[in-house]
Amino acid sequence: MNIQRWIARREPNWQRLDALLSQVEKKGLKSLGAAEIRELASLYRSVAADLARARTQQLGNILVQNLHLLTNRGYSQIYQGSRRQEWEAVVQFYKWGLPGVVQQTFPYTATAIALFLVGAIIAWWYAWQDPSFLSIVVPEKLIKLVRDEHKLWMGSIVGIEPLASTGIMINNLSVSFGAVAGGITAGVFTTYLMVFNGLSIGAIATLVGQNHLAYPFWAFVFPHGSLELPAIFFAGGAGFLLGRAILFPGKYRRVDALKFYGSQAVQLIFGIVPMLIIAGIIEGFLSPNPNVPEVFKYLVGMGLFIFLVAYCSRKLKTEPHPALSGIPLLIKERERFLRRFKRG
Repeated sequence: MNIQRWIARREPNWQRLDALLSQVEKKGLKSLGAAEIRELASLYRSVAADLARARTQQLGNILVQNLHLLTNRGYSQIYQGSRRQEWEAVVQFYKWGLPGVVQQTFPYTATAIALFLVGAIIAWWYAWQDPSFLSIVVPEKLIKLVRDEHKLWMGSIVGIEPLASTGIMINNLSVSFGAVAGGITAGVFTTYLMVFNGLSIGAIATLVGQNHLAYPFWAFVFPHGSLELPAIFFAGGAGFLLGRAILFPGKYRRVDALKFYGSQAVQLIFGIVPMLIIAGIIEGFLSPNPNVPEVFKYLVGMGLFIFLVAYCSRKLKTEPHPALSGIPLLIKERERFLRRFKRG
């Protein structure tokens, strides 16, 4: 093989790849057009083959090192650069996309809130009218602890905070995912979960109120409940979105309606998970801590709730970026790029 002739023939490709990579490194992959992306993919494969040939023919350390550096840069921008863009899209989703989808789907979340409140009001009413009603909803052990000993049950968490926090997170996530999955039953199971949770909270709140323990009880609930309850309401809203797709697909085919409303439900799930993780940490470490003043717990709860409302109410200043339509689109975007890459 005539080495000089081979190098002269291949060198324009190396220089062109170097120029494209320099542009990508400065401005990102989005600065390239579709034709340039295909060219980048083709040149990358071509230069990788040249590197293998240079190593086989032992064409010199300097040439091999230069080609190796060029292929490494190409790999980094094509694969790692794509991942970096995905992380940027994730940040943008939580910054603007999640508030947008919360606002778009709020009627479904409001339905979940209404059902929860109906359950709470029913429990409160019947518990005051007939004290025996509490035994239907609240465990007897809990009733005896509050009525007979005038104590709350949160002290059992103290000393086992990491274990309790993990268990709380798992329980809250299972309830939330159950509410979302309940949409497959046309929203019937989601409705049951919202009403049942309302009954439970309403009955327990009445029990502690009757025994003059409301202030410490709500001091325990406020810090984590300011995130936990909204997350459960969002989960209920996601379940009702799926139920809407099944019962009232409207102008869509039922399959298409499930895809459309399911995409919104998935976006809500991406918001629910971090909320429940944070709430679980607070419930495990802050809410039951006897050394933290109760007034401080109230302030933390109100502060978190005000922040959440302000975050979810923020208005989009510009036309939403395509990435804001949901995390699942990140996968599609990556697959689309890789298909271009494979076609060359």
